Amino acid sequence: MAGVEIYTTSICPYCYRAKRLLDEKGVRYTEIDVMSQPAKRDEMTRRAGGRTSVPQIFIGEEHVGGCDDLYALNASGNLDPLLEKLS
Repeated sequence: MAGVEIYTTSICPYCYRAKRLLDEKGVRYTEIDVMSQPAKRDEMTRRAGGRTSVPQIFIGEEHVGGCDDLYALNASGNLDPLLEKLS
């Protein structure tokens, strides 16, 4: 099963916020910078159902969405159970 993947750019404040939340939870993730790897942007857009903004976050094979979506999952208590499935 895949781990946590987050598509980012180096200039995106929402990317930093999303990574900070994952860091606070002790989550290991793979960061894919679509500025330094432009070919990955098409991959991200395809995987994210057409969404082109960053960050785009995947937990396992599930597309979580962006930063606000990640924080909403956390606030609702649904983020930790998703992360536990990776263990």
